[in-house]
Formats: sequence, C-alpha cells, structure tokens
Amino acid sequence: MGSNHNQIPRVIKIDKNRAYPIAIHELKNENKLYENVEIRQVKYLNNVIEQDHKSIKLIIAPMLGFQDFCSASRILKGIEALNLVKKGQIKNLKLLWS
Repeated sequence: MGSNHNQIPRVIKIDKNRAYPIAIHELKNENKLYENVEIRQVKYLNNVIEQDHKSIKLIIAPMLGFQDFCSASRILKGIEALNLVKKGQIKNLKLLWS
C-alpha cells in the first residue's frame, strides 16, 4: 500500500478473522492507513481471494494429501497455471516454467 502507484483504498473488505480489525486499527494508529478507510467484514464466500482459490481447493480435496513435497509443488504449480490460463490472466506460458 506504500507504493506511489496505488490508490488510497476507500473500503477494505475482510473476512471474519478477529485479528484483522486489530491489525487495521494498529495501522491507523501508526498513520500507515487513513482514518476514513471503511472496514467491511463479510463471510469467506464473499472474499475475492477465497473465491479465486475455490476451484483449486475443489481439485486438491479428493487427492487426500501429497506424499512428497516436490510432487506437491509440481502439481500445485500446474493447477495454478491452468487456472490462470482459464481466467485469461496469462498469455505466455513459458514464463511459468522458467
């Protein structure tokens, strides 16, 4: 948020984690976040980040865990790559495996 290309947020949408309001209050006290920024707590299904990972969680759930860290890393990278392609967020696939 400290970068000069970012806009000042008007509203911050967070889930029901009790640690978030405390952290945001501390940021406001330290003048790292403006006082007039509104905080909205909503259920996890309305959280954009949680929704983004929903399709990945649905694929991973039936696997019942990974046997090896290396294979887990490769599988998750592949799932993430396919998800990015499906959403149209990536154009050059060579960048993912370099």
